[in-house]
Amino acid sequence: MTNDPRDEIVEHLGSLRAFARSLTRNATTADDLVQDTVVKAWSNIDKFEPGTNMRAWLFTILRNTFYSLRRKRSREVADVDGVMAERLSEKPAHDGRLVMQDFTAAFAELPDEQREALLLVGASGFSYEEAADMCGCAVGTIKSRANRGRKRLAELMHLDENEPLEMTDQATMAVVTGRPAA
Repeated sequence: MTNDPRDEIVEHLGSLRAFARSLTRNATTADDLVQDTVVKAWSNIDKFEPGTNMRAWLFTILRNTFYSLRRKRSREVADVDGVMAERLSEKPAHDGRLVMQDFTAAFAELPDEQREALLLVGASGFSYEEAADMCGCAVGTIKSRANRGRKRLAELMHLDENEPLEMTDQATMAVVTGRPAA
């Protein structure tokens, strides 16, 4: 017997491969399973107790790895022809940031009173009455400031009057949803 238990792992490769092949019924998959087992055993060699049965320890690792992979694969969907993958899409991460940058630049151009009204009523969720009390002005003044601020934002961002501010353009949404752009 050797002093380093890692040296003993090599002695059991043949029997590990035979066991893996009997479990997987596929030579390539068996080789992958043995490789995973050896990597796990090597990286956890400190958990092996010298003087105990190395072969049994390795077979346990192999068996547990096999069943873990089998459970994992049972939850996976086979997409051999790639049909499912073709239908998957994701909105670009930069998309919303670009619109937000445009919004931030346009918002900064608004007069202070309009920005204040939009922040209180739009972003902070205060009622017009509460915003008017905070600003020390009439409710109609706050409504007017918010309305003019919204219109000016739409102009600065080149939006049509009734066009919503979307963080994703229609062409990108058409690709993501798989539906044609309106």
